[in-house]
Amino acid sequence: MNPVQLAPSILSADLGHLADEVAAVEEAGADIIHVDVMDGHFVPNIAIGPGTVRAVRSACSLPVDAHLMVRNPLECAGLFIDAGATMVSFHIEASRTPFRVLERIREMGARAGIVLNPGTPESMVTECMDAADYILALCVEPGFGNQVLRTSVLDKIRRLRLRQEEAGIHVPIQVDGGINSQTIMAAAGAGAEIFVVGSAVFESPDCQTSVAGLKELARQGIT
Repeated sequence: MNPVQLAPSILSADLGHLADEVAAVEEAGADIIHVDVMDGHFVPNIAIGPGTVRAVRSACSLPVDAHLMVRNPLECAGLFIDAGATMVSFHIEASRTPFRVLERIREMGARAGIVLNPGTPESMVTECMDAADYILALCVEPGFGNQVLRTSVLDKIRRLRLRQEEAGIHVPIQVDGGINSQTIMAAAGAGAEIFVVGSAVFESPDCQTSVAGLKELARQGIT
């Protein structure tokens, strides 16, 4: 895997022109398309169903990453994989059987990720860390866009990376929430490798320049 991957989130895209927006960021050099799924229960908002994932899948050839902010990830995962998601992550806070959810996502042919809310300690994923394909560390409370990055999460990413080193494993760490040109270097320096971005790309007047610039800043931040 590339040491730096950029994953624009369609939460900040113009959904009225979704196909054009997704095609534009793919052409600009994005690596993954990130889709935030909200059920109105695990988080207050409701957003993005399988139909939208299907539309994204038909508009690009990039991996489609469905971040499930839902109460029942085991039941929901298949709907989004059938729609074209190739990566599916779920919240550790939403499942009592994370190994089973990870296993099921993989059985259905997608990469499986675990998500941590800002206030959830990294110890929550220690036991199942090596069973995941990636870990998503949220730097903002889930369910809302345009929040400011919580810098305390960067320390958690450092601790996650240290735990991996001690265990002799490497699980890519994805970071989401408040990632932009002012924060991406610090996130990369903490150990993140996959950067979910929203307005920093989709609301930019030149997404190609934005994607290239963000990737370069992330590379500069890697320690």
